[in-house]
Amino acid sequence: MKGVGSKRMIIDEVSPNMASILNTIDDINYGNIELRPRGIIIHIIKGLKNFAWVIPYYQLVIYKVNGTSIHSNGKFIHFRNNKTFKENKSFFDKLLNEKVKYDEQFNFSPL
Repeated sequence: MKGVGSKRMIIDEVSPNMASILNTIDDINYGNIELRPRGIIIHIIKGLKNFAWVIPYYQLVIYKVNGTSIHSNGKFIHFRNNKTFKENKSFFDKLLNEKVKYDEQFNFSPL
C-alpha cells in the first residue's frame, strides 16, 4: 500500500474502557496507525508492552476536533494536534481515501 504507517503521535485522551492501556504515571503516551486493506490497526506502546486496536473500515468514525479523534464500538482515542500530528496530514488523507474506496464497494441507497 506504499507507506502504510503513520509517524508516532501523542495520545491526548482515550475512552474510560481503554484507560488501562495508558501509562498511569505522567509519561507521554504515543501511538501510531497502520493502514490495512480492510481497516486500520492503532498501535499503543505502554512501557515494554504493545497494544493493538483493530478497527474495520465499516466501524471506523473519524472526527477532526483539535487534533483527530478515532471512534469505533463505543471506544475512542484522541490524538493531540501538534507538530508530529501535522506531519501526518498526508497519511490521514490517504486513510480517508481508503475508507471512501471501501465504502464505495457497497451501494447504500435510501429507501
